[in-house]
Amino acid sequence: MGYNLKEIFEYFEADGTFLKGEPYGSGHIHDTFRIETVEKEKDDYILQRLNNKIFKNIPELQQNIERVTVHLRNKISSIRGSDIKRECLRLIPTRDGLTWIVDNEGNFWRMYIFISRHHSYNVVDSPDKAFEGGKAIGRFQAMLSDMPGGPLFETIPLFHNIEKRLQTFNSKIMDNPVGRVDSVSKEIGQILNRADEMKIILRLGNEGKIPLRITHNDTKFNNILLDENDKALCVIDLDTVMPGYIHYDFGDAIRTAANTATEDEDDLSKVKMDINLFKAYAEGYLSETVETLNDVEKEYLAFAPRLITYTIAVRFLTDFIDGDNYFKIHHELHNLQRARAQLRLVMSMEEQYQDMKSIIRKLT
Repeated sequence: MGYNLKEIFEYFEADGTFLKGEPYGSGHIHDTFRIETVEKEKDDYILQRLNNKIFKNIPELQQNIERVTVHLRNKISSIRGSDIKRECLRLIPTRDGLTWIVDNEGNFWRMYIFISRHHSYNVVDSPDKAFEGGKAIGRFQAMLSDMPGGPLFETIPLFHNIEKRLQTFNSKIMDNPVGRVDSVSKEIGQILNRADEMKIILRLGNEGKIPLRITHNDTKFNNILLDENDKALCVIDLDTVMPGYIHYDFGDAIRTAANTATEDEDDLSKVKMDINLFKAYAEGYLSETVETLNDVEKEYLAFAPRLITYTIAVRFLTDFIDGDNYFKIHHELHNLQRARAQLRLVMSMEEQYQDMKSIIRKLT
């Protein structure tokens, strides 16, 4: 669908004149455009049409992001030599003083300053990059550990709640809405065999042994921007920032940072967890969070990647069984291909689990 990006851009209090807008990035959820301005010395912008089928309450979503980015900006701006425009996302207000607009077709839009001179990676090819990614997420969590005010809104209720994800999974198997269940019996078995063990983080939370904190909840590696020298710069994609367990962030980061292949690799022989990248990421992460986390949180860090990789596999397979209604797909079997890659990654983590636990123990 064609949008009049110039008209939408002009609802926002941007500095600079619209030159052109092009689709940008590889996100599964929103439609994202990079807006270039006429003036070379002015900022460019990221303009997004928000998916309000997935995010049901855009005002709450935006309020979360405003609170988090204002708190981070205050923290970062007090650090000598910081570059606030590049180290923290900045929402651009509308002429009405809000941070989103609704167009004539009922589409929700928001705009950020485009962060210049950054690198982002889908695949991590060195321990140095993994370390910087861990540092970025650790710093993000540590800086938000003292954010004032009440809890953030849950933008997607029960987002990483594996009990809820498994309930949905089982009900879709029963319904079999598009007749695909018989074709994935092997994958269904792999998920059901691990279901009980995967509930341990929820049990620890319910027992009060680990606290709810402000977590990002979508820490795949391409949501971390590195600078020109591949040093940690900024954490982006704050739609799912809400209350959660730190294991969700650490686990999802390892799922992408230490995976030797892409999330949807169809050659499963290429998919494994690189223990050296795990170690480097954990070193970066704990360099920022070791004082913030309690002992039980640290003890279960090694389990976190297994949990989140499994959770994502459940979500991809659920969507495949349901007829592909959530994630954008590029071919008919895309969600199944993704689910298989994630399940293979879970198995690789299981094979290396004792080493993962040993690494975390040494670092803490």
